[in-house]
Order: sequence, then structure tokens, then C-alpha cells
Amino acid sequence: MRAIWSGAITFGLVNVPVKLYSATEDHDVDLHQVHDADGGRIRYQRRCEVCGEVVPYEHTDRAYADDNDTIVLTKQELASIPQERNREISVVEFVPSEQIDPMLFERSYYLEPTGKSAKAYVLLRRTLEKTDRTAVAQFALRQKTRLAALRVRGEVLLLQTLLWPDEVRQAEFASLEQRVRISAKEMQLSSALVKSFSSDFEPEQFRDEYQGELRKLIDAKRREGDTLDTEETFGRPSEESGAEVIDLMQALKQSVQRSREAKKAKRGRKRA
Repeated sequence: MRAIWSGAITFGLVNVPVKLYSATEDHDVDLHQVHDADGGRIRYQRRCEVCGEVVPYEHTDRAYADDNDTIVLTKQELASIPQERNREISVVEFVPSEQIDPMLFERSYYLEPTGKSAKAYVLLRRTLEKTDRTAVAQFALRQKTRLAALRVRGEVLLLQTLLWPDEVRQAEFASLEQRVRISAKEMQLSSALVKSFSSDFEPEQFRDEYQGELRKLIDAKRREGDTLDTEETFGRPSEESGAEVIDLMQALKQSVQRSREAKKAKRGRKRA
């Protein structure tokens, strides 16, 4: 793993040097859009809706838009906003672990102790375990201030970013305002059903079946020779325009020919 941030956990006069690592990773297979006729890569253009021109990245700004107004914010204006750049995970308070709603959890990161000794790190970990508390902290990552929960996972400290309170929607459904009567018999049968499915949670027994089947399909097509040359069909963005647009004419002609040859060879293998 590669560290994405380094700094220190601070609370009171205690300073615990650490490095931050992503604790999770995405295992989904990346798929691209291609032309069904020849497999050529489809790319999107940054096209201005006013003048119709393709706009290079260096000439793009950001903007806020509502129903009435669009307010353009230049790169210089955005850079002028004060940004949090300190390298501290500042513990604000220690709270009972059960008081943090799991819905608030966002991203998870492992913390590795650095420096000459891991004593302060281990002391903090053991203290959190013994008191069954979670540290609520604030820190800056990628120029944004984050709220986070610092807790123990196995032998390491885990930092989990939290959503800000105003980012969580309240569930208000008229259908739940109606009075519903549940009989004792219905409750008994429902409890029995839950009991029949009761077990200890073992995440290792679950798998992403769709991604597994998708990888099998890709491997099968590769073994059958049903492939195209990536460099010829995907091409590269035009360097002249600076935008994500390419001229695929030559690559498409070659890919069509390769596709026909591959299909012809495949039919020949089937006859054999």
C-alpha cells in the first residue's frame, strides 16, 4: 500500500505521528463505451453550449448554477478561499462508540505509526479498546476539512470520514404515518422466521456474483480470440485541440479489418 497522507494524531499534549492509507479498494471491472460496428472507443468532448467549440481543459472554469443564475468562479477566485493545510488529525472528543450512527460513515483509512517508537500509537489504541470509546476528530485531506471517527480495528487504528450532519436526509414518509396494527400471532411468526435465518456475520462467504461472471465472460472471449487491438481501436486524445477528441478513421479501418479476420478465423475453427 502507498501512503496518501502523513501527519499526526493530536489530543491535549499527546502527539502520535502517523501515515494514512486507503483501507478499501474498488474491485469492479472498468468498462468503456465503444462503437458496436467496429469497437472504436467513444470519447466525450468538452463542447461549449454557447459557441459550439471544443474547449481545452486549461480554458475551463467552474460555476454554480441555480434556476435563475449561473455564477462563474475562476481558478484565481477559488484559490483565494482559505484552505486547511495543516497535518494534524485533531481529536475533538471521545464518545461512546454506539452513539455514532453507521449511516454517517463514508471512507475508511488505516493509520500506521511512524517515528522512532510506536508506544503512543499502541497506548491510544489500547485506551480506546478499554474504554469502548471512539475519538471524533477533524483533519484536512485534499484541501477539504473532514469530520472523522477514529477507532480500533484489530491491531490498527482506523480513521473513517463522516458525513456532515446536514448531508444526511431525514426520512419522512406519509405511508408510515398511518396507524398499523400488528397481532401477537404475526409478531410471533415474524420472530420465528428471523430466528430460522439467524447466524453470525461472516463477510467472506459473500461474493459479487455479477463481477465474477463478467470476468469469466471477458476471459472466455479472450481465449476465443474475440479481441481487438486496444491501441488501434481506442486511439489517443488529440494533442492539437487539448480536448478529449480523436480522429479514428485510420484506426477504425484497421479495426474493422481485424474484426472481420477474427470472425472468419472463428468460423473456420467451428467448422473444424
